[in-house]
Amino acid sequence: MKLKIKTGDVVKIVAGDHKGTEGKVVSVDKIKNKAIVEGANMVSKHEKPSAKNPQGGIVKKEAPIHISNLSLLDKDGNTTRVGYEERDGKKVRVSKKSKEVI
Repeated sequence: MKLKIKTGDVVKIVAGDHKGTEGKVVSVDKIKNKAIVEGANMVSKHEKPSAKNPQGGIVKKEAPIHISNLSLLDKDGNTTRVGYEERDGKKVRVSKKSKEVI
């Protein structure tokens, strides 16, 4: 399935415990249809001591959020759905509200 949210997009969480939070997409998992949003859905993870983290302990990390709970923000900061159009011979993502290229 084609995902309309990509790494680097600014999104708003529209459902769940972190509803209303905005952030940048750090990574997208196309197989599980999930994305990791910077600064949102933080969970505590227990880590064993290792070479990278000799102290170990409890670390706060971002957990994945399902794509259906995210909405893309356009240049004005409004949530919008995404469509595709062909402009200048290239297929580009377009905001459904403002018809601008994302």
